[in-house]
Amino acid sequence: MDLKNKEYIDKIRSLAKEKNAVIFAHYYTRPEIQECADFIGDSLALAQQATRVDADILVMCGVHFMGETMKILCPQKKVLIPDMKAGCSLADSCKAEDLNELIKNEKLKIKNSDACQELIVVSYVNTSAEVKALTDVVVTSSNAKKIVDQLPKDAKIIFGPDHNLGSYINSVTGRNMILWNGACHVHSRFSLEALLELKAANPGVEVLAHPECKAPILAQSDVIGSTKALLEHTIRSSAKRFIIATESGILFEMQRACPDKEFIPVPPEVTEGVGCSCNECEYMRMNTLEKLYNCLLNESPEMHVDKEIAEKAISSIQRMLEMS
Repeated sequence: MDLKNKEYIDKIRSLAKEKNAVIFAHYYTRPEIQECADFIGDSLALAQQATRVDADILVMCGVHFMGETMKILCPQKKVLIPDMKAGCSLADSCKAEDLNELIKNEKLKIKNSDACQELIVVSYVNTSAEVKALTDVVVTSSNAKKIVDQLPKDAKIIFGPDHNLGSYINSVTGRNMILWNGACHVHSRFSLEALLELKAANPGVEVLAHPECKAPILAQSDVIGSTKALLEHTIRSSAKRFIIATESGILFEMQRACPDKEFIPVPPEVTEGVGCSCNECEYMRMNTLEKLYNCLLNESPEMHVDKEIAEKAISSIQRMLEMS
């Protein structure tokens, strides 16, 4: 490990102990952030874990909506996030006012028709607190199918904001949900041509993909699942090599859990003026050890969620937990 990183990690751990703080890191953050964290996981698992720890301060190393979700579930705790500018392209693609307009329009269509339908709003956890406040039930990539399967068969369902995930859930449930046209900029840019080349060069090697990927990528995949599900599959499997189509931050945890296995990332499409050798979320990479240290030292920036919004948002999260 880089000496500077080790010094930062030692200081951060000491400071966290002194302040009774717990550090949470998403699978997609930098390796050194994951190395420093007390808990590593996906956004909802980390928020749930936060409700179980005995701490005065919770530090969420991830993106803005994750800090919001943690604050909604832990309103009495001080929740910090290293960089408030760490956003999410998917969450940003669905503004509360735009979703509210769609809800009104669909309710009007139901009212003006002969159908006696219930309108249900299902939102991915990758959304703002304001969107969650307009939502009937929140879902994650791991429980979306299970929850949608439990909804009334004749209900009209709005699913947002990830169009790719919604399309996948429609395909495996037989539903015809109204899909919001949003996408994760990382998962939607995997190159199908590159994936096909990797498969040809590595015959018999399983392809693991996140359901936020586009349909052509999923069609070429052997295992489709949440980040956690893909990690668990690599641990359980007797195979020694895997082709991975999800944000490359998870490769650190996969390699740490399975040091004797090889993980081959699917590269992104390269367009004019844009392109990189791997798929990384630049927002997740905004979490650095220096920012984490200063965040703990100054107990800032602190996450706040409007009380009224939080009270509405938590009901959609609680319903998900009841249905999972």
